[in-house]
Amino acid sequence: MTGKGHDKTQRLLEWAVAELEIPGIVAEVKDADGTWFGTAGVADLTTGARRGPGESLPVGSAGKAFTAAAILTLEAEGRLDIEDPVNRWLPGVLDAGGYDGDRITIRHLLSNTGGLFATGLAPELVAGYANRSRFAEHRFDVWTLEDLLQLTVSQPPVGQPGERFVYANGGFSIAHAIIEKVTGNTYAGEVERTVIRPLGLTATYVRPGGDTGYRGPYPRAYSTQFYKDGVDPAAVTPENWESMMEEPGLEPLDVTEFDTSWEPGNIVSTTGDMIRFIDAVAGGGLLPPAQHRKMWTTVSTEGGGWLPHTRYGLGLFELDKAMTGGRTARGVAGSYWGHMFCALGTPDGEHTVAFHTNTEVKSWDLLFKIAEAELGVTIGA
Repeated sequence: MTGKGHDKTQRLLEWAVAELEIPGIVAEVKDADGTWFGTAGVADLTTGARRGPGESLPVGSAGKAFTAAAILTLEAEGRLDIEDPVNRWLPGVLDAGGYDGDRITIRHLLSNTGGLFATGLAPELVAGYANRSRFAEHRFDVWTLEDLLQLTVSQPPVGQPGERFVYANGGFSIAHAIIEKVTGNTYAGEVERTVIRPLGLTATYVRPGGDTGYRGPYPRAYSTQFYKDGVDPAAVTPENWESMMEEPGLEPLDVTEFDTSWEPGNIVSTTGDMIRFIDAVAGGGLLPPAQHRKMWTTVSTEGGGWLPHTRYGLGLFELDKAMTGGRTARGVAGSYWGHMFCALGTPDGEHTVAFHTNTEVKSWDLLFKIAEAELGVTIGA
């Protein structure tokens, strides 16, 4: 592709493969010089096939931004208010497990400040994929929305509404249900109406439960994200999970065919489409000004069990300007078995980068190094 001056980024891709044991990585950049596409490693460890542009990629928790954008569009249309309590739309859904649906608002859900526990670490979920043998047994399990709503209240609150940030997938499951209740439409249909069609994201879609395939070319996915034998998933916390993982050096497991209906949004996209998406949500090209401001009213993520050096808006993050010398970079990121996806851009839309590895996150340093190489944002500057 066109573009110039990306030698440092290309070297980072090669470093990721050589030093982080990532099978294959791609990065796409849009800047004033055009577009650039780089790759290192392979899409398939068996055949040695290379990775390339236009691959269909699960974007993981980047799908939260699609949920937030759909909710904020509904607010702009006068159909809800993000200060509405959950009980206004889903009476009783949060009136269990010590939660209070009259106090937790839609804003709390989208900013991970509702006091919900870290749903992504719930034993009922991770036990099915805890080690390699259990993954093989449960990889095609389908999670319904009702399953996810029950999971959301399966453990007590970790704080009061608005008190602090704790990364909780369950809030976005509730937001998904609110979208369907308010509109009478499916979540997939509303994301299509409010985000995908307006931005012309022709390769982006919500993958339904039970579907483990892709609509376009895709890389194989590999994982070593498994607990050691004997680890009780109920004992895993946001603070100790790394110590519970299996020892390094084991051969990765091919996890390409995997039902991810538990993943909020369950969005499949491409690096090119996600660059267009980030340009729009970072710079104000999708939402009206009032909703754009709300999306980027941020809270600190410190101590919340998520990506360090960030502040969280509604479904998206900014790199913490206190750590970057005042420079702004906005984006999305997600990681789970077999995939890490990230897209970052400047609010003026002049420089955006998206990248994907066909294994889960090995080090958040990769994100920060690419941010420095492409956007000039240096953590600690």
